[in-house]
Amino acid sequence: MTDPAPIAVYIHWPYCSRICPYCDFNVVRDRRQPEQAALAAAIIRDLQGQAALTGPRRLVSVFFGGGTPSLMDPDWAGRIIEAARRLWPTDGPVEISLEANPTDAEAGRFAAFAAAGVQRLSLGVQSLDDAQLAFLGRNHSAAEARRAALVAGSVFPRLSIDLIYALPDQTVGGWRKALEEVIALGAEHISPYQLTIEAGTAFDRAVRRKTFAPPGPDAAADLFETTQTVLEAAGFGAYEVSNHARGAAAQSVHNLAYWRGWDYAGAGPGAHGRLTMVTGRTAIATERRVADYVSLVDQTGLGVRAPETLDAREQAVERLLLGLRVHEGVPLTELEALELDARQIEGFVADGLLLPGGGRLVATAKGRAVLDRLTHDLIR
Repeated sequence: MTDPAPIAVYIHWPYCSRICPYCDFNVVRDRRQPEQAALAAAIIRDLQGQAALTGPRRLVSVFFGGGTPSLMDPDWAGRIIEAARRLWPTDGPVEISLEANPTDAEAGRFAAFAAAGVQRLSLGVQSLDDAQLAFLGRNHSAAEARRAALVAGSVFPRLSIDLIYALPDQTVGGWRKALEEVIALGAEHISPYQLTIEAGTAFDRAVRRKTFAPPGPDAAADLFETTQTVLEAAGFGAYEVSNHARGAAAQSVHNLAYWRGWDYAGAGPGAHGRLTMVTGRTAIATERRVADYVSLVDQTGLGVRAPETLDAREQAVERLLLGLRVHEGVPLTELEALELDARQIEGFVADGLLLPGGGRLVATAKGRAVLDRLTHDLIR
């Protein structure tokens, strides 16, 4: 008998103690709203409804994102984890991850989250420089970040640290020093993300007012290359454009589910998912406002609005965009609907952007550095 297909579960907890100026996620200020208990209960009911749509599946991961899920009651997290395990049983390991900010207050709750079932912490350090943290609108200091990383390393079996680079006036030397300091904190997974100015954010308005300017393309490329060089020398393999791990066991199972085109359920206000149902592979998105989400779950047993069945080309485009981000690439059999130009692919191979043959489309390190342009040209 064939094992059930894998499924990952994403839980969106939208509350934040402060809204960062670069953030375009679905977030709200945390004022200890009484609705939060109702939201946790609605998330569980939403998962129950989505499990009825998918049928038996093999759970591989649960990821609490946001927002700041480390602000939630750890008991609620435990109940959600228990529900996911019950709805999609598995005999194998299940990666349970939670995003957290490195404030002293949140670090004081780490042990409770570990007791609730969280094994992997994704710590939003972002920088170890107080001036940069102030620019990024973060509510923790560099000293708090160092303390939180040490506590997390002693509590959770797995620790990942997030960083942001390509900040105004950031130098290659300064970024190299920052990476080396983060490596010394002992995490087995580091995710350095280039600062992106998202439309509608406070940073977008500031850039348009010329309050500051992010580094130009050449400077950003130098910082990207420095990232690869420093982390690779320290034993961190770049298994995805912005994700580096010390060995395969340290790679994020949950994120790999996205990049490999597996199914994932999304619950919580503004969550997204991909579910294979009787109608085909379906894109789901939940109501964004907390009250609307809870109300919809109460009425229908699902927080999903207007599910959309993806046609073959839409699925192939998604596989290309996500799959080329990973070092393993994408099987060409999953891209047939795109009718890719073989001569164009040969040209990209000759230019050193793609690896030759093997029945897969795989971007080289050089290709991943210009991935947006490469995928655009392939799809076109």
